[in-house]
Amino acid sequence: MINKQNLWFITLFALILILGIYYISLPESTLPVFENTETKLDNAIKVTDSDVIIALKLSEEEKILKEMEDAQKILIDKSSSKEKKNEAYNTLKDLNYKKGKTSQIENLIKEKFNLNSCVKIEGDKISVTVDDKDASVEKANNIIKEVQSLYDTQMYITVKFQNK
Repeated sequence: MINKQNLWFITLFALILILGIYYISLPESTLPVFENTETKLDNAIKVTDSDVIIALKLSEEEKILKEMEDAQKILIDKSSSKEKKNEAYNTLKDLNYKKGKTSQIENLIKEKFNLNSCVKIEGDKISVTVDDKDASVEKANNIIKEVQSLYDTQMYITVKFQNK
């Protein structure tokens, strides 16, 4: 008596055998021919300044999200001490505040100066990278004044113009 496993083996073997014979008996003209064709790119990839700003924003966003994820893991972990949980909670609160301020500064620069920007905040240091080919001291000072107006305490603000 044939069991199920042997029946499946015979069925699949017969199917493979039939498909193999069918493939061999086909004329060569109907078989697909794959050729190694190389295509040359006439247009080189152009990286614009806004792409650089977007890349900076994404890297900063990934860094913040990674720190937030680490803090959330500590908060969820049952074996963490209260001190570590409090520290993780404060870190999470600071990261959310930093994320909000970053967005606020970028929107301010977009509204006032019509420029794309990437903002990094680390403590009392704010680094602003602006997408503008016309780098001038006056424009940098105006950006610094606008950003400083959002804070009550003195911040150390740097402005970098990203251009080619």
